[in-house]
Amino acid sequence: MATFICKRLVQRTISHIHKAKLQRHISQSSNLHQVLSCFSNTNCILNKTNSLIVSRISKERQLHLSRALNVLVQYKLSDIGEGIREVVILEWFVKPGDKVHQFDSICEVKSDKASVTITSRYDGVVKKLYHDVDAVALVGQPLVDIETESSEECVKQQEDVNEADAGTEVSRAADGVKTLATPAVRRLASENNIKLADVKGTGKEGRVLKEDVLKYLEARQAPTPTPQTSEALLPSTPAHFPPKPTTAPPPPTVKVVQQQPPVITTPSGEDRTVPLKGVAKAMVKIMTAALKIPPFGYYDEIDVTQLVNLRKKLKVIAEQRGIQLSYMPIFIKAASLALLKYPVLNSSLDEACENITYKASHNIGIAMDTPEGLLVPSIKNVQNLSIFDIASELNRLQALGLSGKLGTQDLSGTTFSLSNIGSIGGTYARPVIMPPNVAIGAIGKIQVLPRFDESGEIKKAHIMNVSWSADHRVIDGATMARFSNLWKQYLEEPTTFLLSLK
Repeated sequence: MATFICKRLVQRTISHIHKAKLQRHISQSSNLHQVLSCFSNTNCILNKTNSLIVSRISKERQLHLSRALNVLVQYKLSDIGEGIREVVILEWFVKPGDKVHQFDSICEVKSDKASVTITSRYDGVVKKLYHDVDAVALVGQPLVDIETESSEECVKQQEDVNEADAGTEVSRAADGVKTLATPAVRRLASENNIKLADVKGTGKEGRVLKEDVLKYLEARQAPTPTPQTSEALLPSTPAHFPPKPTTAPPPPTVKVVQQQPPVITTPSGEDRTVPLKGVAKAMVKIMTAALKIPPFGYYDEIDVTQLVNLRKKLKVIAEQRGIQLSYMPIFIKAASLALLKYPVLNSSLDEACENITYKASHNIGIAMDTPEGLLVPSIKNVQNLSIFDIASELNRLQALGLSGKLGTQDLSGTTFSLSNIGSIGGTYARPVIMPPNVAIGAIGKIQVLPRFDESGEIKKAHIMNVSWSADHRVIDGATMARFSNLWKQYLEEPTTFLLSLK
């Protein structure tokens, strides 16, 4: 509107000026050519003025429209399933200024169960990264800012983000004290029972930084030195009296004992407090839930001398197929065959303890000691696999575990578990049941020990110990013992496999 008014004023001003000149030429000159020339110049100036104003309006409108086309979208971390609420940033594949398209990889994150690659849902330019590598990102919180072309979906998401931010600001003001801090800092303070209002922030506008919380925590945990007066360290001295004028026996000799100062030892290092995250935090959660299960323990020893000899022959054949064959695939297949006869050990109990679900698939989990901690990936549908198939899948899971690349699919769906504690050392163990499973076994190392044969003669035998834990709410001792005896029979007499294989 202002541009239109300006245009009209310019036109009127120019028109009045040239109208006066035109009247002067007409009154002073009879030359028609001069009059027409003046009239032509007036129209030319008006046309040029109109062109400049229209060009300016077009540029203004063009700039305005180009600003409206770009919308800054906060790309939030979506729920990746399995009840995961937080992840650790392992690696960023983009940086501010990079162009991304839909389905391009943005970053790789690690939860307490698996590594996941996060991809983009938009085409645009990355403007901001909200987390550093090894930082904790919460589900529902922004990961990156992406500048993209406007659309109903983008605008709607931007409005949702603004509403969420406004709600957070109101909740802070309702506390009476407004403390500025990032979610990671608030989480660190909460885990250590620290009120952010008690921490002096050194960041911009009094923002509380991570260093401020750690410094406050160190000051709170530092021991308060107890001052000692010098009087406590001085030796006691007897009182002196003036001598009597008469002759008297000499005073008794008092032995002064020098008190040794207390020896103060200083610690060789400093205590550190670190938050639990990743696999360690998941283990706390699972083991806490496992305390609710009343376990029943059963232990036995197995003579695997025949199995040791058989494995030597099968190992050569497996190497020709490019497979590394250990004892574990044989243990797993024997357990699956025993589960066919005792399916209650391959079941799960609901949280209300009212229903038992018998699992059709034998998804046997294998406890693995990985660089990230204890992980239990599972081999799916063992009842349909051969020993070589199990060995091949076990090799794949072990390689992924060592490289930290186990996925959610590998770590979920376990129905029964085995732990080969003997690969590290030890004979007996007390395995903890992983809910919602109802049974787990721990296998000890194979030892060469003397044993008596059927004729009473001493022989060299390969002995292996096994430790079972079962949920006593579902499984009684007799069932656990019968299952173990059948599994033991398969291992002590490997030829019985042939009668049970389908």
